[in-house]
Amino acid sequence: MARIVDASFITSASRIEEAPAEGVGEVVFLGRSNVGKSSLLNSLTHRKNLAKSSSTPGKTRLINYFEVIYKDDEADEKYTVHFVDLPGFGYAKVSKSTKYEWQKSLNEFIKKRRTIRLFVHLRDARHPDEPIDDEVKRYIEGFIQPDQCYLEVYTKSDKLKQKELAKIAKTHSGAILVSNLKKRGIEKLEKLIFDIVIGGAECP
Repeated sequence: MARIVDASFITSASRIEEAPAEGVGEVVFLGRSNVGKSSLLNSLTHRKNLAKSSSTPGKTRLINYFEVIYKDDEADEKYTVHFVDLPGFGYAKVSKSTKYEWQKSLNEFIKKRRTIRLFVHLRDARHPDEPIDDEVKRYIEGFIQPDQCYLEVYTKSDKLKQKELAKIAKTHSGAILVSNLKKRGIEKLEKLIFDIVIGGAECP
């Protein structure tokens, strides 16, 4: 069983030139503002305040890097992965010029960063089919490389009834439903990230 045993903040970058040196496999987390990205990162890493939420959704414009240490208990080995927290997108009060700058930075980062192994796209389970999320999915699918994976994770699943959860699972094959409040799906996602980035598992 592989699990996260430690995590720490590395640095913030406003552009790709400020990012840490490539070499460690990276997991990119992206999603609309207020989707619960910081809460999920904290739940995954078992650190209460590792990723800090902004009081103003859509305000953060930096790419945040975290060093995450996995331990494989069976092999008694430790492995390092980098979690990359991208700025949230789609917040109504963000100006068009700001959105353009975000898209420009995102485009440069995700197309030039060769150590990205997994894109974790967070969607709000209460609004599973937002057009902007569909656009992001198509965008990533348009350039993703054979050695990279794309994964949809639906947050705030504790807000839904069982019938609604079943519908998402049926219409979005391979999606993972998580709840930071109830810790639903957290361990599954934690293990899946390890299997893909470290274990070389095929994309789900």
